[in-house]
Amino acid sequence: MAQQWKTPDAKREEFRRYLEKAGILDGLTKILVNLYEEPERPDEPLSFLAGQLSGSDAVADIPALQQELLELRAELAQLQEENLELRSKLQASQAAAAGTPAEGEEAS
Repeated sequence: MAQQWKTPDAKREEFRRYLEKAGILDGLTKILVNLYEEPERPDEPLSFLAGQLSGSDAVADIPALQQELLELRAELAQLQEENLELRSKLQASQAAAAGTPAEGEEAS
């Protein structure tokens, strides 16, 4: 309830202390210095900042990862189809060896 009566300046100061204590101000300052010292300005500064925050270039790899995902999904669909075909052939050859018609085949 004490927080309801704080002035906006007191709230700002409390929040600033929180950011400082948590090391957020130092971290953001270092990231902004890295951006400033970058020899070539990034085309997408937000991606640069996000990559710096995550500690990797994973954010910059998103388009490549999305493309890889599409390719792998297509490959999965093709392999599932091939699996079904091979299972059908296996059933047919097992049925022929046993002398009984396989699923979907007519008896002669």
